[in-house]
Amino acid sequence: MPREIITLQVGQCGNQIGGEFWKQLCLEHGIQPDGLLRDVPPPTNDAAAASSSSLPSSPLSSSAEQQPLAAAASCGGIGRSIASNNAAGATNAGHKFIDDRKDVFFYQSDDEHYIPRALLVDLEPRVVNKLTHQGPYRNLFNEENVFIAEDGGGAGNNWASGFRQGEQHHEKVLDMIDRESDNSDSLEGFVMCHSIAGGTGSGMGSYLLEALNDHFPKKIVQTYSVFPNWSSNQSDVVVQPYNSVLTLKRLTLNADAVVVLDNTALNRIAVDRLKIENPTVDQLNSLVATIMAASTTTLRYPGYMNNDLIGLLASLIPTPRCHFLMTGYTPLTIADYYQNPIPTAGGSLSPTYQHTTHSASVRKTTVLDVMRRLCQPDNIMVSANTRKPSSCYISILNIIQGNDVEPTQIHKALQRMRERQTIKFIPWGPASIQVALARKSPFLASTNKVSGFMLANHTSMAELFDRLLSQYDTIRRRNAFLDNYRREPMFQDNLDEFDSARETVQCLVDEYRACERKDYVDYGGQILEA
Repeated sequence: MPREIITLQVGQCGNQIGGEFWKQLCLEHGIQPDGLLRDVPPPTNDAAAASSSSLPSSPLSSSAEQQPLAAAASCGGIGRSIASNNAAGATNAGHKFIDDRKDVFFYQSDDEHYIPRALLVDLEPRVVNKLTHQGPYRNLFNEENVFIAEDGGGAGNNWASGFRQGEQHHEKVLDMIDRESDNSDSLEGFVMCHSIAGGTGSGMGSYLLEALNDHFPKKIVQTYSVFPNWSSNQSDVVVQPYNSVLTLKRLTLNADAVVVLDNTALNRIAVDRLKIENPTVDQLNSLVATIMAASTTTLRYPGYMNNDLIGLLASLIPTPRCHFLMTGYTPLTIADYYQNPIPTAGGSLSPTYQHTTHSASVRKTTVLDVMRRLCQPDNIMVSANTRKPSSCYISILNIIQGNDVEPTQIHKALQRMRERQTIKFIPWGPASIQVALARKSPFLASTNKVSGFMLANHTSMAELFDRLLSQYDTIRRRNAFLDNYRREPMFQDNLDEFDSARETVQCLVDEYRACERKDYVDYGGQILEA
């Protein structure tokens, strides 16, 4: 039974990356812009050659996924997995190209159109109207799941205004969420897309995080949170340190997992790796959509393990507060998709999507090469130094996509990485890289045989938050730009919420740095004694 996930797109940035995310999911599952399924394309030569392994590749990860790095050479049980999975492949041979779980993110209407389980929420209409009234995907979304404030004035890049308006409109939004959750057979949780630096995504997003915790206390809440440019020359919002710190408090206390999307790192990757001189917002959002889609691959093309959200996140987050995750992806591409009919055996045209890309130069992809590249700073989408001597990985999950990847290749790659000691792990826990195998979409042509996605928990996240606190202290010390906040009910009497939020983020920085020490297991007791 699929474990459904409801997506909340909040604010301008959240709706922009959400729109690209749904476009990517439609392409990967063969869903046309109007919500109808397209014909299944004929298998390519590679897929035909791997017909016995393309379906079982995910279940095979039952042996490969949970292997500690120190024991990567242990191959016990793999033969048994292959034997059982070959039988499963024979049984499902006719469905190997469409054996996916669209129902995790979509539901099917009475007229067989697929509709995203998504809520589009904003306080001003421009971006949401562009998604729902313009472009090829305008008929994809459910109009009942669109919320735009009546006055349409937005939050003016003011966290307090966004939070107040979230409280003001909470009944309408929660009614939408309730209706969507009642439409799910086995709701697992929520995914929120938003920015932490503006007004609506940060302020209203913060209110919705608190409301979801109260309303659905047993459901997982994961966010894709866009962090602002750190350079003052590139910053669009002068009060972004205030908004970011106030939002980070809610992300720390009310979210179960936060995937950090760092604008600074995304721009760097687009310029340095993809050779795009002036990357556009659409190009960066396309890169973000690729990351989001890759992170959900094992949910949509399930295997034996990591086929639900809690299974995906459980091993990455050892302690509740340290749940901020960085991402890596290789080979890096930004695609401009165009429709390209492919002739079928019967002579008819089967529409699918191929693409032209801006891509980093990767001429040959192997499992070892992909896994090694995923940990290189150039491919990590957070502007933090992962090679700093004191910093270390808390946990890593690699999702390897390829139709002919064998578990033995995974074991050999892990063994080589262990021998070279290229990755530094925490001193108080096991040094393990989990690896999940996933199939590639048959609807998208790919120039690479193997691609990889990394979700990692790393102590260098403290550097990101420390930089933010430094910017916050610079303007807070002078009480600059606070007039608009004082006009809102939360800050009319005092500014204590600023101090509380800063303290929460500082505690988060301290805990990530404590993770680098051997005595971290006693960290909670040390705080209580202090």
